[in-house]
Amino acid sequence: MKKAVVTGGAGFIGSNLVDKLIEQGVEVTILDNLSTGKEENINPKAKFINCDISTASETDMLFYINGADIVFHLAALARVQPSIEDPISFNEVNVKGTLNVLLAAHKAKVKRVVYSASSSCYGDATKFPTPEEHSTNPLSPYGLQKYVGEQYCKMFSEVYGLDTVSLRYFNVYGERMNLEGAYCLVLGIFAKKMLDGKPLTINNDGEQRRDFTYVGDVVDANILAATHQDDLKGDVFNIGNGKEFTVNEIADMLGGEKQYGNKVIEPFRTLADNSKALLMLNWDPKGDLPTWIEKYKKDLGI
Repeated sequence: MKKAVVTGGAGFIGSNLVDKLIEQGVEVTILDNLSTGKEENINPKAKFINCDISTASETDMLFYINGADIVFHLAALARVQPSIEDPISFNEVNVKGTLNVLLAAHKAKVKRVVYSASSSCYGDATKFPTPEEHSTNPLSPYGLQKYVGEQYCKMFSEVYGLDTVSLRYFNVYGERMNLEGAYCLVLGIFAKKMLDGKPLTINNDGEQRRDFTYVGDVVDANILAATHQDDLKGDVFNIGNGKEFTVNEIADMLGGEKQYGNKVIEPFRTLADNSKALLMLNWDPKGDLPTWIEKYKKDLGI
């Protein structure tokens, strides 16, 4: 891999991926409209194009992607609850934007597209750890849209001959995650509450369980998928740590006062069966959430 395009490369996961690619000597172009990404996340050694993948013309998209070996497609409007409140805007980015990227990659004769999918496609899973062949039942527009993106990837592999692979992320945490806003995950929300001296507001009863995956492991999964020798033909991989914690346990690790609040629609439990990624991609996650939280607390001064 000599040249790569990273959509969403100014975001939390995307910027960590860009840094790693540049460290490995890859020439990187970032496509990001900075709606949720941040200028301070942009690696100065990357080429940055301020671009909205959902509204860019077919000609512009082809120009941006032309010459790349790999496209890492991470740009998305993320999070469940905001997608329920504004499904149309989310659909424009998460479905139409993905289609635009795939079409441009096909026309530019890119070797492979690595698509950032989501474990939210499973909805309320009935088998744990959850394997990739588990039935899908998204509980939100976001979950459905990310799953449609997977289906588009697979179709482009079968119909257009564009090699693709979809990585279903499970609750990614790590450096540069947001501390506020609609796209903030529970760890960031709790950290911001503690910095502000406020109680940790927990949705439902806090006994919902989550598989938390370190961003560095997600970056490694992307690179392993991109450099895999054989065609992946739209295959799907769970990218999860394979361990679970309740939201109450996360709050206890941070040490803040707990306060119970909103009743929201969300899966009760997520836990990845990551054996397929280990077997086929040689991906073995190293992140340990309790250890990372202790370091995180020191870095934030909480």
